[in-house]
Amino acid sequence: MTSTGRTTTWRELTSSDPEHSAHYAHRWERLEAEGRDIDGEARLVDALSPRGARILDAGAGTGRTGAYLAARGHHVTGVDIDPYLVDYARAHHPEVDWHVGDLAAEEPSWPTGPYDVIVSAGNVLTFIEPAHRVRALRTLRTCLAEGADAAPPAAPPTPLTTPADASRPGRLIVGLGLDRGWDDDTFASDCARAGLSVQHRFSTWEADPFTRGRSGFLVAVLTAVTPPATPRDDAPTSPDTHQEGR
Repeated sequence: MTSTGRTTTWRELTSSDPEHSAHYAHRWERLEAEGRDIDGEARLVDALSPRGARILDAGAGTGRTGAYLAARGHHVTGVDIDPYLVDYARAHHPEVDWHVGDLAAEEPSWPTGPYDVIVSAGNVLTFIEPAHRVRALRTLRTCLAEGADAAPPAAPPTPLTTPADASRPGRLIVGLGLDRGWDDDTFASDCARAGLSVQHRFSTWEADPFTRGRSGFLVAVLTAVTPPATPRDDAPTSPDTHQEGR
């Protein structure tokens, strides 16, 4: 599918509308109160994760996905750029370790793992400035566990240093609409530049088949494969476009 939409960054949204974050949180409260299914992303991530996995919820929002995963025995860390949403997540889901941080920052401000699984749902990556998306993907790649090639931890084991399955490389699971400044080919190209390979593609969080040129949504399961490109190669391969929604 061709990428046609325009996407703002999350900071632009909250700067132009100071109540945007509160409205966003209240929307999820309303959907849950109406009995709507709000856990589709988390169910797929749980199914693709080893038991007791170390999981990073990257772009955690209100914390709904991370909280679901923590309730199923995973060791979850959450990060979001929005201080309001992080405070909301801390208040409603104190069992998870929440952090304020920018996925596109040059240095992570959250615990870097390693993680067995990283999930970035809700179009999170499309809210990053196109020029910085490869850098964000590269940063997430460095947080992934490396499977059998990983060195044993020097410190005593903790949930963040004890592999749930040492033979399995870490997975990055990303969901995004393909009308938001990234089409499938460009996304795959940017992932390759970040040292990631697309292992599986679905068109929904229920793992429905993905059809090139027809599916409007992509759920991609990625693994680290090669050293990422040098930081100078962060120029966007997709247009700098804007559209609201998360």
